[in-house]
Amino acid sequence: MSNPDSAFFVFDTHDAAEHAIRTLGQSGFDMKTLSLVGKGYHSEEQPMGFYTTGDRIKAWGATGAFWGGMWGLLLAPAVFFLPGLGIVGMAGPFVAPLVGALEGAVAGGGLSALGAALAQIGLPKEQVIKYEAALKVDKYLLVVHGSAADQQKARSVLAEANTAVAA
Repeated sequence: MSNPDSAFFVFDTHDAAEHAIRTLGQSGFDMKTLSLVGKGYHSEEQPMGFYTTGDRIKAWGATGAFWGGMWGLLLAPAVFFLPGLGIVGMAGPFVAPLVGALEGAVAGGGLSALGAALAQIGLPKEQVIKYEAALKVDKYLLVVHGSAADQQKARSVLAEANTAVAA
């Protein structure tokens, strides 16, 4: 069962997530409808810090190229420390529900702030658990917000490019 307003894709590496986002962009997809969430801070990619320039977040250190590039493509870049996950980078429309969950605006029903934010955008609890588990093992979650036609277009574009299968 999927959320009527969003399609979800899980990627094992930041390279795969970046390729998917760029593929969607090249196909004419509205980048304002994409959200990316991920830890992605493996020992060889440890960032040294983050800073803002205007409405964009930059990173310095080894991950600067990836997160800097993604934050340049997607809206509302953010970095959070989430208990159980650590430092999580994200961008896109999903940031607002997470901020609301962190501020206590969402009753999580025993869920983490990330889980409450996923539930707020309409995911059933079993899918929330699935995506939280993927993020805990350093995978990346790409969310395509929009109509059923937009979601199907994203699935088709990514399948054609051999980029991902919807999670």
